[in-house]
Amino acid sequence: MQKKNYQKELDKKIEQIVSEKKVPRLFLHSCCAPCSSYVLEYLSEYFEITVFYYNPNIFPESEFEKRIHEQKKLIRELLAKHTIHFQAGNYDSEKFYEMAKGLEMIPEGGERCFRCYELRLREAARFAKEGRYDYFTTTLTISPLKNAAWLNELGQKAGELAGVRFLPSDFKKKGGYQRSIQLSKEYNLYRQNFCGCVFSKRESEERMHKEKNI
Repeated sequence: MQKKNYQKELDKKIEQIVSEKKVPRLFLHSCCAPCSSYVLEYLSEYFEITVFYYNPNIFPESEFEKRIHEQKKLIRELLAKHTIHFQAGNYDSEKFYEMAKGLEMIPEGGERCFRCYELRLREAARFAKEGRYDYFTTTLTISPLKNAAWLNELGQKAGELAGVRFLPSDFKKKGGYQRSIQLSKEYNLYRQNFCGCVFSKRESEERMHKEKNI
């Protein structure tokens, strides 16, 4: 089975949008300001974007609030061709822990993460449909540690269920991840050292402890 090139699919979609001389409305789920930096720089050339910060996995709540602050700061300061709006989702931590039951000890990148992606993408799709957006997508594919195929499959399915188009992506391609690091430095953005949930935080701390004792 041939591996899909989601960046090429995005390139084709953007070519179509440019040829039609339209500026579609995009509902962009964002996990954090650093990951969204390149995505916003790139996509704001072609879309009017609403950044949707919905991440009930984040721990603790102070971390959740800190990331919202950084996201708003980036949107204020970023030079963009088209308008970028912001919408915060609820801190539904109970939903995340209910979803993670029985998967607490699964290593990062496994089934727990898959279900977490699904939770966030379904909520993004629901709001995108309610807001009558042309497309929705997520910044999550920019991370080299995230499974882009999973994310695109889940996004496509969430979009079909909600009745809204999912914009395919693999934002780490074309130097996207490296550019996000550069932009994070330029805008002095806070970059966390763990994905966000209490389980990834624990893994990060255990890894750092082992490295110190080598």
